[in-house]
Amino acid sequence: MPALTDIVKHLLIINVVIFFLKTSATGSFIPDLALYFPTDTRFAPYQFITHMFMHGDMNHLFFNMFGLFIFGPHVERYVGKQNFFILYLLSGIGAFLAHYGVQYFQMSELGVTQFRGVVGASGALMGIVLAFAALFPNLRMMLLFPPIPIKAKYLALAYVGFDLYSGLTGAQANVANFAHLGGALTGFLLTYFWLKQTRIR
Repeated sequence: MPALTDIVKHLLIINVVIFFLKTSATGSFIPDLALYFPTDTRFAPYQFITHMFMHGDMNHLFFNMFGLFIFGPHVERYVGKQNFFILYLLSGIGAFLAHYGVQYFQMSELGVTQFRGVVGASGALMGIVLAFAALFPNLRMMLLFPPIPIKAKYLALAYVGFDLYSGLTGAQANVANFAHLGGALTGFLLTYFWLKQTRIR
């Protein structure tokens, strides 16, 4: 298991604390942290950031934080604290911009006018996963189910392929698959064209 790094540790704490505050008795006093389309009356600018730190349920929180715990420390050690945090935030921003693009298409071409709020660190996490694959493409990871080794680059491709398939077919209801893909693309591009040239030594 990787030893926790500073930014990963703080991101884990923030996500967990916000989730339990929002789902506790104090949750009704906290503003809506989900992200809505700008034409929605529930939209507020702070949601551009807050939605990345809120999750729909315990499973959503656990799997995102587990992924951050597994992949994040390796990337943070390679690129440094500041660059890692920038990568995380920009991947999350790339994720919701991709999601907005899909919503705009649905609104302008399909006549959809009502959208659910979006929550979760999945887009930012996908950016970290693709950064990990770009930095350590041939590093072998051991899957839990099934327990077989797989190179990081193939694991990342499997994640992307699954999200692309699910997004095109609607196989995962109420999951923002194209947001995941936006985060993945942002993380890969930032790593390939920027972070691989700025390794912390």
